[in-house]
Amino acid sequence: MASLPDLPQTEIAIVEMTNAFRKESKLAPLKPNAALTVAARAFADYLGKSGKFAHEADGRQPAQRAEAQGYRYCTVAENLALNLDSRGFETRQLARDVVEGWKASPGHRANMLRPHVTEMGVAVVRAPDRDPKFISVQLFGRPESLKVTFRIENRAGAQVRYKLGEEAVSLPPRTIATYTRCEPDKLIFETGGPAAHPHEPRDGDRYVVRSATGGAVAVDVERK
Repeated sequence: MASLPDLPQTEIAIVEMTNAFRKESKLAPLKPNAALTVAARAFADYLGKSGKFAHEADGRQPAQRAEAQGYRYCTVAENLALNLDSRGFETRQLARDVVEGWKASPGHRANMLRPHVTEMGVAVVRAPDRDPKFISVQLFGRPESLKVTFRIENRAGAQVRYKLGEEAVSLPPRTIATYTRCEPDKLIFETGGPAAHPHEPRDGDRYVVRSATGGAVAVDVERK
């Protein structure tokens, strides 16, 4: 007779193994989130009953499914897995097969190692089949409450250049630029002096750029 896993314990093990993998990469662990878990379970049930298997199988994106369950998000990402074996699965074996499969897939691996997500929801369901067949859905999220808003004030009397993530910006004198980001980007000013120091903006930061000697600029960071 085929072995059948304890699905709630399988879900717990997937969370534990995912966080262990993040720890290996010096990333913070993810906290279980109820809304993401409900969204993951609803989609896993849908995939199991419909026989479909794709991120847009129900005509929606992962973020839309999370939002429908009340998750106000900045970022949402999703991993899917389908595991089938006529011999069945032990609980931790299924969890391990799921996680190792994701680790071996570049896109799924990248989701597991997203640096700015903070929460996770996992659901595993048995799908109809003559052999033990299981569908796993893993949702990653960063809530809207973690948006980062900061401003840059150019008091240097000349144009100031900086790079925000991949975006190159030229800010005219006596100008203020305000940014809101879901995932903080690195901020690098062209100071005209030694190698620019990368900044990691926090919510409420105020960067004031002033003239310095030799045509260079100085940057003061004011934090709330």
